[in-house]
Amino acid sequence: MTARGWSCRWHTEGVFTLTRPTAAVIANDVAAAAGPIVDGPRFLAMPHGLRSAEMAPGFARDHSRSLLGKGEDCFAAAKLAFERWAMFDLGWVRVANLDAKIALGQPVAVEVKSLGLWSLNVSTIVAVLDSPNQFGFIYATTPMHVEQGEERFLLEFDPATGDVIYDLEAVSRPRTFLARIGLPVTRHFQHRFAGDSHRRMREAVDCTDAVSWLG
Repeated sequence: MTARGWSCRWHTEGVFTLTRPTAAVIANDVAAAAGPIVDGPRFLAMPHGLRSAEMAPGFARDHSRSLLGKGEDCFAAAKLAFERWAMFDLGWVRVANLDAKIALGQPVAVEVKSLGLWSLNVSTIVAVLDSPNQFGFIYATTPMHVEQGEERFLLEFDPATGDVIYDLEAVSRPRTFLARIGLPVTRHFQHRFAGDSHRRMREAVDCTDAVSWLG
């Protein structure tokens, strides 16, 4: 079997391949995910995140916050960066359907390359928040994802201090056989994504040289 024809399917549409997903594959997966496809429990809510300290077996939670800068202009720049999916523009990760809007029911296809393998992971936006001081969304995985769970992306503006905060929270567990047997590696890439996403947002917004992690 050639490298182009080799793929691993352990759960429904969860896929790892040796070649990058084509535009046709991306379009087909996004179309297949259209509609209210949520295949697991709901853990997160806007804007505060985790609904309960108790989670189903096998799920792990990751939560991180960083200061992007100060002021209303910085908050507006951060919102624009979100709408352009800058928090996923990491080199090894990207949103493959860049025309996707931050709107309820919108499928989001995230392309990942790790350990020489490609995967296309489709989630659906299940909550959106757009207020004068907060902007963000939650997406939940579909069966076309190597993980099962939810992730919350939130920007906060504090009028009292001027702080603009990027808050990232995820609750997930491996779905595919490959992800389960390689759980330590999976967790490594989840942590790498969080760190890279905060860094990329700071670069995209470029509001201040004084950046700090908040936890």
